[in-house]
Amino acid sequence: MSNRKRYWLMKSEPEDFSIDDLERVRTEPWTGVRNYQARNFMRDGMKPGDGVLFYHSNCDVPGVYGVAEVASAPYPDPTQFEPKSKYFDAKASREEPRWMLVDVGFVRKLAGPVPLDAIRGQAEALGEDFALIRKGTRLSVLPVTAAQWKIILSLEL
Repeated sequence: MSNRKRYWLMKSEPEDFSIDDLERVRTEPWTGVRNYQARNFMRDGMKPGDGVLFYHSNCDVPGVYGVAEVASAPYPDPTQFEPKSKYFDAKASREEPRWMLVDVGFVRKLAGPVPLDAIRGQAEALGEDFALIRKGTRLSVLPVTAAQWKIILSLEL
């Protein structure tokens, strides 16, 4: 794996965990990812110091609301082992965990959100490989190129 800094977009519903929550707690384990491709991005691609666009989904104005960073190496998501957790996975074991996570650290809130509509307006510049605006993509963790990162942050008000 390369030592170069990578960039990611991570989605959260603000009622579950918002950029304001991250600002308050400073660092938070990114629990509950239950999609293998998103898990693989965290397990195989993320490293401490990578940049994160903090995206609010399922809200009045979906979009990027803040900047965070990957704050830990990947490790097993403890919620997979907790029978009372909504993220419990009966097929997971401590010896062979199925789900991984990283800790995410607060960097800053944006002056104003970069709405999904504004991001869609940059579709040509972002390129057809930008998964957030591609039809049918519902992953909660997405890779972002350095160029895409700059384009999205340039839309900050």
